[in-house]
This record gives sequence, structure tokens and C-alpha cells, in this order.
Amino acid sequence: MKTTSGNKSQHTDKKSSKLARFWKILGPGLVTGASDDDPSGIATYSQAGAAYALTTLWTALITFPLMASIQEMCARIGLVTSQGLAGTLKTNYSKPVLYLMLLFSFPAIVMNIGADIAGMGAVGNLLFPSIKATYFSIGFTITLLSLIIYLPYQKIASVLKYLCLVLLVYLIVPFLYKQDWVKVLKATFIPTIRFDKDFISILVAILGTTISPYLFFWQATMEVEDKKKMKKDLVVNKRIINEMRKDVDFGMLFSNLVMFFIILTTGSVLFNGGIHQIDTVEQAAQALKPLAGNAAYLLFAVGVIGTGLLAIPVLSGSLSYIVTESFGWKEGLDKKFPKAKAFYLIIAISLILGLSLNYIGVSPIKALIYSAILYGLTAPVLIVLILHISNNKKIMGKNTNGIISNILGFAALGLMTIAGVILIYMQLKGK
Repeated sequence: MKTTSGNKSQHTDKKSSKLARFWKILGPGLVTGASDDDPSGIATYSQAGAAYALTTLWTALITFPLMASIQEMCARIGLVTSQGLAGTLKTNYSKPVLYLMLLFSFPAIVMNIGADIAGMGAVGNLLFPSIKATYFSIGFTITLLSLIIYLPYQKIASVLKYLCLVLLVYLIVPFLYKQDWVKVLKATFIPTIRFDKDFISILVAILGTTISPYLFFWQATMEVEDKKKMKKDLVVNKRIINEMRKDVDFGMLFSNLVMFFIILTTGSVLFNGGIHQIDTVEQAAQALKPLAGNAAYLLFAVGVIGTGLLAIPVLSGSLSYIVTESFGWKEGLDKKFPKAKAFYLIIAISLILGLSLNYIGVSPIKALIYSAILYGLTAPVLIVLILHISNNKKIMGKNTNGIISNILGFAALGLMTIAGVILIYMQLKGK
């Protein structure tokens, strides 16, 4: 009996040590993937489910490999060059290309931040109706700015990593409501496409939300920061590349699982409840309450605030890295405020501008539309550059793309180009 219990104990210890090692590997990839499920992304997925039930579930299977391939290239660029994406572009390409990316990225990211802050404030007001949404928005902005400025990088990285666990709530919510799992499986593995403007527009929105340019910049710079933190000064070898790929693949898988379960929740609860139009995250949370109960409502609402706390530092941080690397200013979350004033001031400006959008007549919905258009314009161009860099032996040495990476990368380029053209056409036509 002692031997049996001893074997069980050893088996449990091995499992826990494997999990601990795997958790240690996770970092930039997990945070990047999880931050993609921000409040504005949740609003997009909620509308997909509310309007079209389960018919867009299959998109999670398509976006995962495409998203993972592009983010892996960005991560590899950061590891090999020890520079962020903006720094690599500045070193190896003409300045107009870099400034063009900066021109489109700045307003897109600021509007995305504004939409997320507004969503968090509105959901905070749902949970505590006696406090105005405005006060919540201001409170969240001040809290985030203070934490970003005063916490060292190691603490920020750790906080962001554990905040990812908040997204697990969205994997619970669908099980609080009776599901037809055969129907779910059919919708997941048998794609449904409707050739009408509204359905195509929601597909475009899902693509634009999952494959966003700011994630490219964040992924590369976080690999550089992580390399500094772990003191990975040695030549990038297969072990480091493999660990990075595990991190990125898991992060993108997690991101797409969350998307899948949000569409599943709203597609089964809201659609069946006769609610087919969701414009904001607070509408989605509020609509769940009478149909799926208080538990689903509270989990959904808490998840929105948690994802905002995770995503906004990523959005503002990626913007600051883009600007400071472009102009050669001192940058880095590992530096204290006095040593990288411009870096932290840009983060502060982006948060304040994002917050102010709600008070100058730009609604969260308009901010999302405008940022989606700008992302649609920049994503294909950036993917072309990422593909070029990651296939360039002068820059990447032996760590250039393999055949599968290039196939998935060009597939992502094709889809994002088509999505961008359709999105812009629809906006110009007012559809």
C-alpha cells in the first residue's frame, strides 16, 4: 500500500512540475493572445452570436492558425534582432514606410483604448448602478496609468500573465445554459457563409479583431523585454525558438477559445432569446441576466473589466514602443520613469486621449468602426513587411520562415487584404 501511494505521489509531483515548467514558459504569447479578447473584441463576438446564432463558430478554427503564424513571426523577429518591429523596420527599410505605419497606428490604437475604457466604465456602472460610468472610466484610467508607471517590468509581466486567467470565466458561462452540443459541433466544423452585406461585415470584423496590427508590435517588443529579463544573451537556439512557439501557440489558442465561447454564449442565449442586436459589451452582459441568470451575467461583466485591465496596457504600451523606437528615444517597461520619460508620457497621452473621446462626441461604436478601418488599411501592409523580414537571411540568419509559416502567412495576407477592401468599400457605400 505504501508503494502504491508513493507511486501516486510521484506521479502527481511529476504532473505538477510539468505544469509549473509549462506555466514558466508562457509569457509574451499568452498575454498577447489574451489581450486580443478586449472589451471591444467581446462586443464584436457578442454581436456575431446575437445576430447569427452559432453560424460563425467555425471562424475560430480559421483564425487560430493564421493568427498564430503571424504572431510567431513577430516573436521570432524580436528574439533574433533584439529589436521591436518598429526598430527592425527603421533599421532595414525606408523611413516613409515606418512613418506611414505610425500615422495609421496612433489614431487606431487611441480609438481602441477609448472604446475599451468606455466599455469597462459602462459595465462597472451595471455592477454598481449608484456610481456613474464616467467615474469608473476615470478611475480605471488613473489606476492603469499609475500601475504602468510605478510597477517594474517583472511585476507588470506577472500581473498581465495572471490577469489572463480572468478570461477563463468565458469558458464557464456557456455551461450555465442548456446547450445542443450536436448543433454546436456542426456549426464549428461545417462552415456557413451567407452572401449578404451584414454577414460578410461580421466576418470582416472578426478577422480585423483577431489579427490586429498593434499585436504584431507588442509581440516583438515583449520578446525583447522577456529576453532582457531572462538574460537570454546567448545565440537564439532551437530550445528558445521552441519555447517561444509553445508560448505563442498556446496564447493564440486560448484567445480563439475565448472568442469561440463568447459566440457560443451569445449565440445560444441571446439569439434564442430574441435579442439580435448588440452594440456594446454592457448590452451583452445586461441581456444575459434575465435569460441565463445572475451567475452568467456577473461572470460576463467581471470578465469585461478584467480583459480591459489586461488589454489597455498592451494597447498603450505597443503604441509607445512604436513611437519611441521610430524616433530613437529611450524606451522600455523595464526602465523607471526618469530614464524613459517620453515612453511613459506617450502611454499617458494615449490613455488620456482615449478617455477624452467619449466627451468630444466620438461614441465607442464610432471609435470601433474608425479603428477597424485603420487596422484594415495597415494590417495587409504590415503582414507583407513581416513576411519579407522573416524570410530575409541578412536579418534573420538561419531563423527564416519554413514552408508552413509562409503558406499560413500568405493566407493571412490574402484574407486580411480581402477583408480590408470589403470593409472600406462598405464604409464608403454607407452599407
